Amino acid sequence: MNSSKSYSTGSEDEKVLSFEDIDASLTYSYAHYLTWLFDDRVELIRGQIFKMSPAPSPYHQQISVRIASELFLFLKNKVCQVYTAPFDVRFPKESTADQDIYTVLQPDICVICDPVNKIDNRGCIGAPDIVVEILSPGNNKMELLNKYNVYQEFGVKEYWVISPAEKTFLKYTLDKSGRYQPSKLFTLSEKVQSAVVPGFELDLDEVFED
Repeated sequence: MNSSKSYSTGSEDEKVLSFEDIDASLTYSYAHYLTWLFDDRVELIRGQIFKMSPAPSPYHQQISVRIASELFLFLKNKVCQVYTAPFDVRFPKESTADQDIYTVLQPDICVICDPVNKIDNRGCIGAPDIVVEILSPGNNKMELLNKYNVYQEFGVKEYWVISPAEKTFLKYTLDKSGRYQPSKLFTLSEKVQSAVVPGFELDLDEVFED
């Protein structure tokens, strides 16, 4: 948890209608997040608020749809389920109470293989098995590092990072010690497989088709 002061007690019951009313120096929980009714999309990382990039480009969306569709078709009638943004993923540490959750992210795509225990009517609570982040010009290095650390800390088994601009695919896989090990950098004319969903194969020529 960072050292900044917490949001004032009692404010969780107040609805916030404008992003400009948020003080970025304060620490926020998921309970506060639920009171924010403005249109701006935001994420929480250890209580700090991060404003998400503007609406993604059509190419970004095409890539997201292609990957999600391939996963959906492969996982049909299987236990694992695929979800796409906007979709809140909460990362509780000790307590699952709203006021005790300080990290809430919206991955572009996630695969969850324990839906009975992790899916509720507000999204996912706990680490997905696969998280897919599709980069956009608005992503900064600090944001990406923070997300990498969150996904590793909470045990996301595979973290896929896709660059539409470079047409590359990088997969981080959690090892037995709980640390991420990077794959080689995949690109066009290659296919990617996943240990989380054995038998699944992603053709990058199809993913990055213009």
